[in-house]
Amino acid sequence: MRQLLGLFLSLGALACFTLALADTSETTANKRLDLAKQELEKVSNLVQAGALPRIRLEQAGQDVADAQDDVILERTLYGDINVKDVTDQVIDEMVAAAQRRVERQQLRVEQARKLVADGIAAQATVTPFQEELTMRRMNLQLAHSRAHLMGEMAALAKYEKSMQEIQEITRIEYRDYFTKGMEHFQGSSTFQESRDLKPLAVAFEKKFDRPLPISALGDTNLHRSMGLDHTGRIDVAINPSNPDGVWLRRYLKSRGIPYYAFTRAIRGRATAAHIHIGAGSPRLHGAD
Repeated sequence: MRQLLGLFLSLGALACFTLALADTSETTANKRLDLAKQELEKVSNLVQAGALPRIRLEQAGQDVADAQDDVILERTLYGDINVKDVTDQVIDEMVAAAQRRVERQQLRVEQARKLVADGIAAQATVTPFQEELTMRRMNLQLAHSRAHLMGEMAALAKYEKSMQEIQEITRIEYRDYFTKGMEHFQGSSTFQESRDLKPLAVAFEKKFDRPLPISALGDTNLHRSMGLDHTGRIDVAINPSNPDGVWLRRYLKSRGIPYYAFTRAIRGRATAAHIHIGAGSPRLHGAD
């Protein structure tokens, strides 16, 4: 049993040695992994020869697993990752690696406490294992925090890319013409205020440095007086021939959102130039 104690405590020395190596600029996680693998091979040969107990082989295997996870953490938690390379898989790997290192160290602490309970080791021998567990738990918290930050950065990068694509699609390079004061785009999708309005408003304000000039949001008294059900539609007070009107129509076309663009008042349909977003407003029952 005393031999077992010595072998078990040597694991703590190895862990401290590995941590010291991690603090030097010359040593990388990959080199530490190579050393752990070499140690595993050496221990395996000694176990087969009967010179070491099998538990030492299990400990060496845990050291290799720690080093493998350390490689992941050096790349994801401590390294600089380009935002374009951040994926859900990268984030999950980082958190999982930190979690596994905590679980392995928890097992080592439990084993050390058992040796103390059996009267084989002094209470002080548990301290370095417990300190390492505390450090790994802090790293796990850091991994969760960075995972949240990386997720936000990835979402922001995706949003910026979407904005760039919209700007590319809606670049004004031509003059539009209308017939009889109206243009109708049927689109391939539908307009949903909860899904489509906020991205549109943000893109418009970013492009023109002013809020989207919405003149009617959903049903209004004016529309009812005209015998129209304007529910689920919006009107934007923009002349569709002006630059902001051309941009808005290009945006809606790029998203397959239907619209009616009026360049002037049309009896029974429009009181002034504007862009109606959504399907056409159906006639109310009993309206002329």
